[in-house]
Amino acid sequence: MKEEKSPNIEIMIANEAHYGYVDLILETVAKAAKARGTGIASRTHDYILQKMKDGNAIIAFVNGQWAGFCYVETWSNKKFVANSGLIVSPEFRGMGLAKAIKHRAFELSRTKFPDAKIFGITTGLAVMKINTEIGYRPVTFSELTDDPEYWKECEACINFDVLKRNNYTRCLCTGMLYDPAEHVGNEMPWKKKEEAKESKIEKWKNALRKIFSLPIANGTYKGKNKDIEH
Repeated sequence: MKEEKSPNIEIMIANEAHYGYVDLILETVAKAAKARGTGIASRTHDYILQKMKDGNAIIAFVNGQWAGFCYVETWSNKKFVANSGLIVSPEFRGMGLAKAIKHRAFELSRTKFPDAKIFGITTGLAVMKINTEIGYRPVTFSELTDDPEYWKECEACINFDVLKRNNYTRCLCTGMLYDPAEHVGNEMPWKKKEEAKESKIEKWKNALRKIFSLPIANGTYKGKNKDIEH
């Protein structure tokens, strides 16, 4: 039986080499919005392209094939940052890509805008879970940016009438906020978990290397207290 190879996953900041994927990204977002029957604010080709040009977008590939995307927006004179437009191609869902892309977008946001609060509004349970793991907390819309340009973007959402009827105080989306002042010394907790996991794996590897590098006598690995059959 042939051993299955692990997929080659690449997640990076989008650049000029990725401009040709804009239409595919927009098409995938539109299909996802229709399938979900909930609001996903639409963006133009030029808007997504500019995000790539500014170095404010994350793109993912699996075995060289486009697999996912997310971009960074700033509001209220860069006091607020949003990681928006998270999308994963249907054929690559269930691989943990959404979380990995979200993590990379968060890192980019913290690097480029270290003093900004990071926020988002979403109807997606998976996104809410990822945000919570990162350190976001649910908040009322009053704690988010009051930049009218941000809320104007919601006009493209099919649920905009709900937001408007409630005077922009609530909608079907849940508001979530990450305040860096609340996480001093405890940023990016998933990295600590990943590092701890990698450390544990490396310890096991080192232990196995020691075991299997023991001298061989009479076809048997001589261990301390017991033999391991060769």
